[in-house]
Amino acid sequence: MALLNRPSAETGRISKPVVPAVVSRETRTWPGLLTAVAGAAVAYGVHALLPAVPMLTASVVLGIAVAHVPRSRAFVRGAGRPGLSLAGRRLMRIGIVLLGLGLGLDQVLQLGWPTVAMVFGVVAATFFGTLWLGRRLGLQGDQPLLIATGYSICGASAIGAVSEVSGSDEEDVAASVALVTLCGTLAIAVLPLLQGPLGLGDAEFGRWVGASVHDVGQVVATAQTAGPAALGEAVLVKLMRVALLAPLVAAVAFAMRARRSGVRTAAGKRPAPVPLFVAGFLLAAGVRATGLLPSTLLDVAHRTQEGLLAAALFGLGTAVYLPTLARTGGRAALLGLSAWVVVAGVSYAGVLITV
Repeated sequence: MALLNRPSAETGRISKPVVPAVVSRETRTWPGLLTAVAGAAVAYGVHALLPAVPMLTASVVLGIAVAHVPRSRAFVRGAGRPGLSLAGRRLMRIGIVLLGLGLGLDQVLQLGWPTVAMVFGVVAATFFGTLWLGRRLGLQGDQPLLIATGYSICGASAIGAVSEVSGSDEEDVAASVALVTLCGTLAIAVLPLLQGPLGLGDAEFGRWVGASVHDVGQVVATAQTAGPAALGEAVLVKLMRVALLAPLVAAVAFAMRARRSGVRTAAGKRPAPVPLFVAGFLLAAGVRATGLLPSTLLDVAHRTQEGLLAAALFGLGTAVYLPTLARTGGRAALLGLSAWVVVAGVSYAGVLITV
């Protein structure tokens, strides 16, 4: 201590000891994490007041809104950023694992092979078509990959899962989530208006919605307009698309691992070929298929999963700043609109073939 308080060579005065500012990781992340949880709670309130607005959609919109309010913007870009970013990663992973508990593999198998083949075709055409078009439009970074994933599988949840293995930039993730959420929300209003002109019965309309709308909540909100028969078909087809999340993420992880061959982590290990949260997703789906879990536990898991994903999407939403996105906004919007047309058109053709 005497050494710390010795006189300064220049002034002759006693200098004060220099105490390094040590801030624990928990101290840095808690403000942002609590903000993400609060955002999810507000989103739940919005959904309760307006049931037509899915909770996850409300979370993204609220996060974007907070990022554009001058006073709160300083917080989300500064002290709140570590926790909000952590919510967008860690809470997303846990939510995706719990998403597997809502996947009834036995129910999916009851759809029949023609419908299963149709879903595979829709996912493949949407994913590869969107990925190709995104590159042709000159979009940089991982946006083409993320948008293709969101439109072909299950919206924001799929984007979050793929971004975990691709190491995507947070702004690319946030912009892709915002775009897929916007188009999915528009589908709630647009698709029911097309049921009559397209000559679809309730069951056919439900399969079309399940194969073409992105988020599970948006599927429910859209299909319920045609009654319980449409809703049941829509949910089953949607579950089939969700089931393809794990193989798609594993494929992306394998491709990234091959691209970065020879690259090791700080611990000297190669990246895992299948991410841990994907294995957890598959394990949860397998446990659900056994039929041993009580409905009460499944309901609690579903509510927890929605809350975690809502908090994660709020955190991602706060990373969206529209003026920054204006540079590539037109091309990204064109890609999103084109992908929406592709998934709706291919799904409609698939439904007609499998009737």
